[in-house]
Amino acid sequence: MAILKRPIAFRILIFFVFSVNVHGFYLPGVAPQDFQMGDALMVKVNKLTSTKTQLPYSYYSLPYCRPEKIVDSAENLGEVLRGDRIENSPFVFKMRESQMCAAVCRVKLDKKSAKALKEKIVDEYRVNMILDNLPLVVPVQRPDQDNVVVYQHGFHVGLKGIFVGKKEEKYFIHNHLTFTVRFHRDIETDSSRIVGFEVKPFSIKHEYEGEWNEKTRLTTCDPHTKRAVTNSESPQEVEEGSEIIFTYDVDFQESEVKWASRWDTYLLMADDQIHWFSIVNSMMIVLFLSGMVAMIMLRTLYRDISNYNQLETHEEVLEETGWKLVHGDVFRPPENPELLCVYAGTGVQCFGMILVTMIFACLGFLSPSNRGGLMTAMLLLWVFMGLLAGYASSRLYKTLRGTEWKKIALRTAFMFPATVFVAFFVLNAIIWGQKSSGAVPFGTMFALVVLWFGISVPLVFIGSYIGFRKPALEDPVKTNKIPRQVPIQAWYMNPIFSILIGGILPFGAVFIELFFILTSIWLHQFYYIFGFLFIVFIILIITCAEITVVLCYFQLCSEDYQWWWRSYLTSGSSAVYLFLYAAFYFYTKLEITKLVSAILYFGYMLVVSYVFFVFTGAIGFYACFWFTRLIYSSVKID
Repeated sequence: MAILKRPIAFRILIFFVFSVNVHGFYLPGVAPQDFQMGDALMVKVNKLTSTKTQLPYSYYSLPYCRPEKIVDSAENLGEVLRGDRIENSPFVFKMRESQMCAAVCRVKLDKKSAKALKEKIVDEYRVNMILDNLPLVVPVQRPDQDNVVVYQHGFHVGLKGIFVGKKEEKYFIHNHLTFTVRFHRDIETDSSRIVGFEVKPFSIKHEYEGEWNEKTRLTTCDPHTKRAVTNSESPQEVEEGSEIIFTYDVDFQESEVKWASRWDTYLLMADDQIHWFSIVNSMMIVLFLSGMVAMIMLRTLYRDISNYNQLETHEEVLEETGWKLVHGDVFRPPENPELLCVYAGTGVQCFGMILVTMIFACLGFLSPSNRGGLMTAMLLLWVFMGLLAGYASSRLYKTLRGTEWKKIALRTAFMFPATVFVAFFVLNAIIWGQKSSGAVPFGTMFALVVLWFGISVPLVFIGSYIGFRKPALEDPVKTNKIPRQVPIQAWYMNPIFSILIGGILPFGAVFIELFFILTSIWLHQFYYIFGFLFIVFIILIITCAEITVVLCYFQLCSEDYQWWWRSYLTSGSSAVYLFLYAAFYFYTKLEITKLVSAILYFGYMLVVSYVFFVFTGAIGFYACFWFTRLIYSSVKID
């Protein structure tokens, strides 16, 4: 899917090393379903979505045709958090039996329903349906490329237009759907598997003679006379008192696409060149930083340590004695050490969650066919990674000569998740006020609290207990009783300036991939190029570690030993640039005009930036923690 047109050996290398290609990768347990000719195919409806409002609504919030009894499909935790509301529908097909102009129902609009339809048309809402776990798509010809078809998820509720010779803008509903079901047939058993589900929507003002009943024949669309709907030249207007007749066609087309490859169309990536550019761009940053780190290591470790007693020039002594002079203060506990331990432990928790999620995604366990699977996996992994959070925070706390491990465990278990939960609760209340299906129900909220208090908190305490029982890490050098005065620093070593500078390169390593992630989230597109993402993830880790080590070395050379918090904030400041980029994306790529939708966007992106800050900050901190212990343990201090 994401393979460039390169030599075959190169393609094979990319496939095995990076797992970018997704052919045949499916969540274990998702088995294909075979259908015989004439078997009933149940079409399900999902939420109405709009990129302009970001507020999903239930399909039946609009005056569409309803089945005798509406049945909700069982939804996992991730689906509920995404706002999915999957229900049955009156659309029932029969396998490999085409239908023309099947009437579903007749609806007469009142003032309320007409207003609801107009609002959804103005906000460009799309209707989403599902058949055999495949989402409904609308094929669209790309204007910039011949014979290239892209697929849009769901069809628009309707459209706005003006009649010829009139000035007043009217609203029209898509009330006729021409479905195409693609299937792959087994020649031996004659059974079929569904491999595609497409639709072309039309708006047509249906006409009929006499009184309306279930057997009424339409004059605008009649299977007996082979009269089909092929355009929207006589559209159905949305007004109070309008009579709307909903109809559909369904055509079955045999396809050579096999069931295991049916998602390839949905996941087709046309911008693979941009992703490779992202990788190359990130690699150049890593090589640049790696060169600087290698140079520092050679100068500090090889020459300072191996040739410590050899004669040096006066300039070299002046340049390199700075970091040695602060050996008696470099391991002095920082200000507010408890908070640093909490954030370091939480960063380890986020790192473990993201790493394991990425590995499972690259192996194909989080296929889009399992809706909500990615979010469910991340949530559960975060809960279970509480063990690592407790261990890391209490181990560091003991190293910093702390004694109250229960206090640290309590703050680790509640500080970060409570902040995120409060933000989520406020945003959910806003969604609830808009009567959107995206509002998380009380039962799901309760389930999240149970996961937090019932699993995460106990695991944090268990991890803290284990970590605190471990012997404290011994400092390589002794700490002086009287703190050394930090000399006046150069302007470029100002803490705020150096911290903000340090966040640029980690952000620069990921910002191109970030564009595709934001597009998948806010423009409702599939993101399944986890092979590329995993490479960028590794590059991000290396970049955060290297830039923090470089700036930490410069700081120590300036005889400033207060590196603890600055190392965390240096790489963590990349979250500031992430949020600024999110604001740039909002104003340049999205068409959100409502205040509520803007609040939701910036609220969620603020939470994402906060998680990114904790994650990247922990990487930078532990890189510097290792670096300082390494260089001072290797130097002979008189």
